Order: sequence, then structure tokens, then C-alpha cells
Amino acid sequence: HEGAFYYLAEEALHIKRKEEDFDKGPWVEGVPALESPAEIFEKRGGITSVETLPGEKMLGWTYEGPFDDLPAQSARGGFPRPAHGAPEKECGVSGHHVIPWELVGATEGTGIVHIAPGCGKEDYELGKEHRIVAIAPLDETGAYVEGFDWLSGLNVEDKATTERILADLEARGVLVTAEDYPHSYPHCWRCSSQLIFRMVDEWFIQMDELRHEIMAVAKKIRWMPEFGLEQELDWLTNMRDWMITKKRYWGLALPIYPCEKCGHFEVIGSREALRERAVEGWSAFEGHSPHRPWIDEVKILCAECGAKVSRIPDVGNPWLDAGIVPFSTVHYLTKPEVWKAWFPFHFITECFPGQFRNWFYSLLAMSTVLENREPFETVLGHALVKDEKGQEMHKSLGNVIWFDEAAEKMGVDIMRWIFTKQNPFTTLNFGFGAGDLVKRKMLTLWNLCSFFATYAALDEPDLSRAPAPGDGLGLLDRWLLSRVNRLVVRAREAYEGYMVTPLAREAETFLDEVSKWYVRRSRRRFWKGTDDQDKGNAYRTLYTALATFNAVIAPILPFTAEEIHAKIVAPAMKDAPESVHLLPFPEPDEAFLDDDLEAEMSRVMQLVNMALGARAGANIKVRQPLALARLGVPDEGERKAMEKYADVITDEINVKRLEFVANNDELVDHVVRPKLTVIGKKYGKRTQAVKKAIQSLDPETVRKAREEDKTLKLQVRDERRKTETFEIQSDEFEIQSAGRKGWLVHRE
Repeated sequence: HEGAFYYLAEEALHIKRKEEDFDKGPWVEGVPALESPAEIFEKRGGITSVETLPGEKMLGWTYEGPFDDLPAQSARGGFPRPAHGAPEKECGVSGHHVIPWELVGATEGTGIVHIAPGCGKEDYELGKEHRIVAIAPLDETGAYVEGFDWLSGLNVEDKATTERILADLEARGVLVTAEDYPHSYPHCWRCSSQLIFRMVDEWFIQMDELRHEIMAVAKKIRWMPEFGLEQELDWLTNMRDWMITKKRYWGLALPIYPCEKCGHFEVIGSREALRERAVEGWSAFEGHSPHRPWIDEVKILCAECGAKVSRIPDVGNPWLDAGIVPFSTVHYLTKPEVWKAWFPFHFITECFPGQFRNWFYSLLAMSTVLENREPFETVLGHALVKDEKGQEMHKSLGNVIWFDEAAEKMGVDIMRWIFTKQNPFTTLNFGFGAGDLVKRKMLTLWNLCSFFATYAALDEPDLSRAPAPGDGLGLLDRWLLSRVNRLVVRAREAYEGYMVTPLAREAETFLDEVSKWYVRRSRRRFWKGTDDQDKGNAYRTLYTALATFNAVIAPILPFTAEEIHAKIVAPAMKDAPESVHLLPFPEPDEAFLDDDLEAEMSRVMQLVNMALGARAGANIKVRQPLALARLGVPDEGERKAMEKYADVITDEINVKRLEFVANNDELVDHVVRPKLTVIGKKYGKRTQAVKKAIQSLDPETVRKAREEDKTLKLQVRDERRKTETFEIQSDEFEIQSAGRKGWLVHRE
């Protein structure tokens, strides 16, 4: 192009375009790094700088485009039709003038870009700002529509189309160079296909007047987690108008009738109103649901000009349909008294990321417009579900676990427990490994049921009545009955508060305690040959605990609870319903609730576990008796309470004598250890001398100094017997403790 003039940003001339990106590695296999504009021109004979001017001097310049000859470029107001608010007298050709744009940089091209308002979001917004018309060249298949001459019918995804365009530019002498240019490009999140921007006409609901009313309604709702309200309000504050249409066939047929002749449009409010206005097609529609193709047969007359009008071919956005559910499914129009009995709904839940601008938003919008009140009282927005490695599940990655597969391999109750136990506000890493862990937990429940069923079948105990406070119940019985009633209290709180995660964890703890404490310590009561009151109390207590637990957990483990009800609970229950789900939910029996007993037994189990931990640390098995165990219990009230359980503790840990110690310092020796990483940086060559001085300190003196936030002064003598005084800070040492010689110590 000898003699041609080119305009480009001075900064861009020698820049290696996208150099930083290529330094990270090739974007696309086989695509080389990009040349600078100077290198490109050098291969074509070189260039000479004629003039340098500020970019603002170019604003308003007009230019000729390479495809100004295409018919669509001359369409007034844009193509294929004027967009809403477009300058009707302008066309594509008349819009060729230089405008400013802050997003243009010098590191990717020439510093000058051509915008196409019909082919990109940012371009479209910039075009609206500068009143440049939009030209939409593609149909829904990605092919050029009529109006683009020899391009019409060609598909943009076809490489041959690109080659023809380049050849045309080359033939007309306007092509400088063609190169493979890697860049970020949108892809379908489902199938990874490349996406193409296509400008289409859609229908919107203007939200400016509604947003503040919706925000007021949103504030009346309980949001779980609480930050959900903040995100919803942020969305409502910054949202644009609501696009309510989709270019699909199946879906909610919108009763919008625009007149192509005069531009007037109407929204028909009901089937009856449509029947009154219909001038054609009613007989084809009558008897069918208001969906395509039948609804499309109906035509009405324009109320302004009398022209025959058809419904828009678009269908409604699915969230528009989902938002009306609190009204449409409960007969809002036909049975208002039924609707009033249900509205507002108590609780909804959905995955939070995204739904604050989809389903939650649509529900709020519909309810605000129709009733100006909240459609639900509580919403729980849960986090995402990913695979066991924390990756998103995708078919293309091969890590998707389908429901049927999971149900077959791990069981639906196992799946339900995984979801229940997970904090719903944090991402769940779901997989068969997690299922195996739950199965092991559930094995405790089945073992308890098996234990009870086995011995109850042999002894046939009287289970016709529940335990009562005056039955001479033992300490363990009273404790277990208090624990199971406590579980009922917490279960009611969990279910009524829509947060069952604490209940799942409490239930697992309860099962462990029943198995490892109550049953293990009561085993001899079930084994003895005489059917005395104590044995009967053990059976009735364990039966009550299992039956109550089963009813409490039934909403979470419906199938497991059903089997336990049929095999364990119902046979001993008078007039037992066929299903556990027909039982009334348990009520706590306050006569059995004993806070002190539960706290004491919990502390006893804790002390036993600590003592057993000390045995395990010394590799001394429980069956080997020991002479003495000393337990540090500083609190005097707690110490007196624990003394009542001395026999239980000595039996559990197999020692001959138990001694409670008021001061834990009697059980350990304390040593002051310098933190070498800290003092090494501070004292340098004198570190070893300081280390020895710190180690020689009295631990009790150091501890008191730390508690009183006093500085310790050390006198250190170096190799030349020179004495220096240092102030030692609390972060330069630590006080460690270890069991005294001849003793094994285990601490909380």
C-alpha cells in the first residue's frame, strides 16, 4: 500500500502485543506470538512518521468503512429494524465518525478500534451514548440475514466465510495483514461451544418505580444466611429493567399483542378477556392450554387503529413463570380463600449463588406487584455442591454423580444425612467417600437396634408402658431419659428454625453415647437371668430412647426410620400406626430433663476418655489394672460432683484408687523454653548465652510475670565473662509442661 496513510497510537507502534499473555505460555497450540505494528510494516517496505497529534484532535473525523456498500449499512435507524430510541434518520454509513472510549488501550492493536453496536454489549452501550445505529447481521443459526449481499446465508462459524471476507478485503486493497489472534472468548458453560453475540428484540418490565417497593418487602423476610438480604438489596439497587422474553417455542406464552401498523400494544389479562377480543382463531384455541401452537391462532383488533394483531412469538422467561407460583398453584384467582389460608409460605430454599437475581427476585417482584407483601417468611440460600476434590461437576470432566447412581450405591438416606450434616452456607464436596463415612456412623444405630431386638426377643420384656420417675430408675436410666428428651427439645428448635445441621451432629453424639456409655455400662443388666425391676427399667429406657430417636430423625432419614419403626417400635406399641410418619412428633417430657445430671455425666465421660488417652499413650491396655489415677479438677463444686461417680470412673479406667487434685500443677512439671527463631534474630551471636539464661528461669516466676504483663530482666555472661542485662519479652519464650517422672499425663 505504497503512499497510503495510517493512523495508530504512537505507544502502540513498537509494543509486542499481548506479550504478557504469551509469556505465560501459548494461548492456542501452534499460534505464534504477535508482531508489533512496526515489525508488520517493516516487512512491507517500512513506514515514515509524518505527523504526531493528540487523539482528541481526531474526534469527529468521518471515515469510509470497508463494507459500506452492503444494503444493511444504509437502513435508516438501524437494521433489520430501528432499535428502541435509535436515531431514525441515521444509518450505518452516517455513523462512521471518531468518538472517545476509555476502554481502548495501546497494547493489543493500533489504539483505534471499530465498534459494532449490533455485535457486542459494550459496543451497543457506547452506540446508545453517541447515537450510533445498531446493525444486527445474524439470524438464530449464526448466518448472515438478507441485506448483506454476498454474505447473506453464510455462517460466521464456517472458516470458509472468514476466508471469503479476507479475500474480498484483499481484492479491494484495504487489507494490511491477517493473523491468528488469540483472545478471551465466551463459551457455553454446559457444552463449551463458542458463543456469538446476537442482538435481538426482547420485552422488558421497567423496574425503576418498583425496585424500592420490592426492597421494602425483602426486609420483612428472614434471610438465611443473614448476608442474603444484603445481596438481594444490592441486586435490587443496581438491577436494570427485567427482560421477560425468550426466543423459544416451549414455555409460558406471553399475552402481549403489538400492532405492527401503529405501534400500540396491549397485554391481555385473562382467558375471558382474550375470548371477548378475539376476531380469529378462538375455535382452534378453545379446549387447549394457553401454550403454542394453539394460542398463536388467536388474533385481536388493535384498540387504536383497528388492524388485526397477533401475539408476540416469544415465550416468557422461565423465572417469570417461577415467580408466580405462590399465586398460580394455590388458586389465587379462582379460590382466593384457599390462597389466603396458605399465603405467605413459611419457607423456601434454593442454591444461593445466582438465585438472589433469579427465583428469589422473581418471587419478590410478583408478590410486591400483586399484594405488596412478602411471598415467604423465611428463605435459606444454600451453597454449592461440588465433587470430593472441590471441583465443579461437569459431564465434560467426567466427575458428575447422577442421582440414580448415588441412590443405588450409597442409598438416599445416606445422601440426605450428608446434606443435613453439612453447614448449608458452605460448599459441600459430595462423593462416595463421604457416603462411606456416614454409613459407618449409621452402623452404630443399626447395632443398637440389633442389640435391643436380639435380647428383647429372648426376654420378651413388658414394654407396654413408658418409664416413669417413680419406677426406681437407676442413674444411667435417668441420664439417658434426660438426654433423649433434650434431643427432642433441640430437634424442635432445629426443625422450627429451619437449621437442622446442629441436630444431625447432636444425633451422632447421642448415638455414640447410647452405644459406648449406656449400653456398654448396662450390658450386664440385660444379660442377667432374673426379670427384676432393674432389668425391666433397662429395657424400657433403651426402647424409649430408640423409639423417640427414631421419630425425631424420621424427617431426615425417612426410609431408615420406617424400617426401625416396623421392626423395633411398632411391635411393642399399642395401636401403632402403619408408618412412623403418621406418629405425632415427640414432645419433651420435662419430668425427665435434668441439666445437672447431663452436665455431670458429660464431665465423667470426658475424664474417662482423658484417662484412657493416657493409657493409650503409654500403650497400657485397659484390662491391665493400675494402682492409682489422679484427675485434675480445679473447680471445687465440680470436684465434689465427680466424687459421686468415683466408682464409675475407676471401673471404666480399671484403677484401684482414684484421687481428685485441685491444682493441676501438682500433676506436671513446667519448663521455660526459649523461642529460638525469635531470639536468634534479636540477639545474634549472644543467642546461645541468652538461651541458657532463659532455660534457667524459675517457671513459676515467669508465669506470674506473664500474667502481670511484667518485663523479665536477664543477666547474661558471655565467653569473656562479661555480664550484660537484657529485657526479655513474652513472645521470646514459652512455658511448656510435661508429666512428672513416673506419670503419664493427658490433658484437654
